[in-house]
Amino acid sequence: MTRLLAWLAGTLLVLGLAAGGLLLAALDSKPLVERSETISQAAVNQARWLFHTNDPRRLQAGEARRTVIPAALVDEGINYLAGRSLRGRSALVLGEDTAEIRVSSRLPLLPLYLNARATFREGPGEPKIVAAAIGSLPIPASLLETLLEAAMQGGGYAQEWTMARKAVRDLRFEPSRQRIIVSYVWEPALLDRARSIAFKPDDLARIRSAHESLAALFDHHAPGSPVPLAGVLRTTLNINGADQHENRRAALLVLGVFLAEKNIASLIPEARNWPQLRPVALMLAGRNDSAQHFVVSATLAAWAGEPVADAIGVYKEMADARHGSGFSFADLAADRAGTRFGELLGRQDARLNALLERELTDSDLIPVISDLPESISAADFQRRFGNTNSPSYRQLTAEIERRLDAMPLYKPE
Repeated sequence: MTRLLAWLAGTLLVLGLAAGGLLLAALDSKPLVERSETISQAAVNQARWLFHTNDPRRLQAGEARRTVIPAALVDEGINYLAGRSLRGRSALVLGEDTAEIRVSSRLPLLPLYLNARATFREGPGEPKIVAAAIGSLPIPASLLETLLEAAMQGGGYAQEWTMARKAVRDLRFEPSRQRIIVSYVWEPALLDRARSIAFKPDDLARIRSAHESLAALFDHHAPGSPVPLAGVLRTTLNINGADQHENRRAALLVLGVFLAEKNIASLIPEARNWPQLRPVALMLAGRNDSAQHFVVSATLAAWAGEPVADAIGVYKEMADARHGSGFSFADLAADRAGTRFGELLGRQDARLNALLERELTDSDLIPVISDLPESISAADFQRRFGNTNSPSYRQLTAEIERRLDAMPLYKPE
């Protein structure tokens, strides 16, 4: 009996040491990926171009397509997702015939990192993992595939995951040109499934209720008449109850789609039968464009996250400098104010709750913008600022942030 106990104790010790060794092998003292969560203007431009050239609304069922995806777009996209879902960082590295996805996430309360790598090989058929590792510990590719399938199943996305992978017919990597060439066959059900992921039945009910409430509110005003945004925000967001947060996000989404001058039916097909919103002119700081910039950025921040909202805001101003009304730091200030507002709503900040209990004014939402440079053409922008990394540009954006920091609603905690 003594020998048996000794053998059992020894076996448990060996297993414990082995498990400890595996754990140490899986953890690192330094992250494999170090970068910010920022999304560049170039990535926004690339995403718009990719959607335009592969607009699912224009594709036919079974249509075979071949598209080129910039590696930088995938790289920034997976890094953004890692930041949102894992509070980590991620990167894409292209090889001659492989692509490696790297992910780093710091452990809570410990100066240690979980670093993971997964390698895909180019070729015909759906994407397959051919190698994987956590830290210095190799992981069988088949095991990681199984874990991914289980994660998708557990999250309720198994059908979408299978459909998306089967749609891909060929994958090619071109590291010299930093791009990925994807051949796929379009399946319309993918778009329907994507909508179902974005908007659950409860979300649709909230969005419809918010849309109908906004339609009723606008019906009190003549078409084209100016309506203060501050009052509309207080009315639509001053919601109590267990689902307050989700109801507020729904109301903000409806406002954002309206001010972006889009038809909500493009996002939610059944909205074609909802009441039409009367075309009033929402105003902020005496301007309709400030209301547009503020609410659209707030919506993006509340639904997608701050880096997306900031990137799209700067991209919009650069596009205006080239083709539109010119670059506007006043519009950029409205973008940043809206982004901060959306972030507060997203994390259910008590300051926003307190603000919505009283009458809102423009000065509660946006700083003074009347003295900020506007209508700057692309040539003038190049002459005065060079690019968005120049000291002169950063000086003005820092002034915008200073003004926002001085406001009670946006004051850093």
